[in-house]
Order: sequence, then C-alpha cells, then structure tokens
Amino acid sequence: MEKVKKTDDEWRSLLSPEAYKVTRKKGTEKAFSGEYNYNKEPGVYRCVCCGNRLFSSKDKFDSGTGWPSFVRPLEDDSVTTEDDRSFFMRRTEVLCKKCDAHLGHVFDDGPPPTGKRYCMNSVALKFERAK
Repeated sequence: MEKVKKTDDEWRSLLSPEAYKVTRKKGTEKAFSGEYNYNKEPGVYRCVCCGNRLFSSKDKFDSGTGWPSFVRPLEDDSVTTEDDRSFFMRRTEVLCKKCDAHLGHVFDDGPPPTGKRYCMNSVALKFERAK
C-alpha cells in the first residue's frame, strides 16, 4: 500500500477544521455529536483524509459510548495501531494505514467474535452507502 503524504498546510486546506483537528492533531470529537454514531445503513466507512476503506457497517455495533464502534477493521491492513500514553492514560491508538490519520482507539471490551471495540471519531470517517 502506497502511503499518502501531504504537508500540514495541504491537510488543513482539504479537511474541515474539526476533521483536521481530529485526524492530523489527534483530537477527539465530543461523545454523541458525530453523524455516524447512530447510522444503521449498510455500507463502508472510509478515511476522510485519503478514502482508504476502513470498516464495514456489518461490524458496527452500539457500544453506548457516543462514538461509532466496530468489532474489527474491514481488512487486516486497513488500519495500524500505536501505543498512546497521552492524558496520563494507556490506550491503543488506531491510525489509517494509508495516510496515518488518527481515527480513534481500540479497546478489549467489545462483543464477540473479536472482543474488540474500535471506537472511532465520526469526523475521521466518510460513509459510502452500499449500492
């Protein structure tokens, strides 16, 4: 997979201020404020920065946390993870493998079959309805 690389100014010009803050500066949108938290339509969630296919609606579930949550990425190589020790916490950050956009975090308290909860920011995603 070829990496998408842009300057900070290029990202800023392509993204909304909120999407830029979350994806490029590792921010977090307010819980229950994102447009995809309650979305139940069939389709695929892509990276808002580069269009990489990240998650399927088939793997989405209501975690009650206020952010769209998934049990797994669409493909094994859709995302990558890194240790996140910010805010005096230890979490696992989820990044788009193609452009390194910050998407959210993954936790070990999800439902079967994976036991994972990929807790994503809506503003980091772009939904594509199934045809």
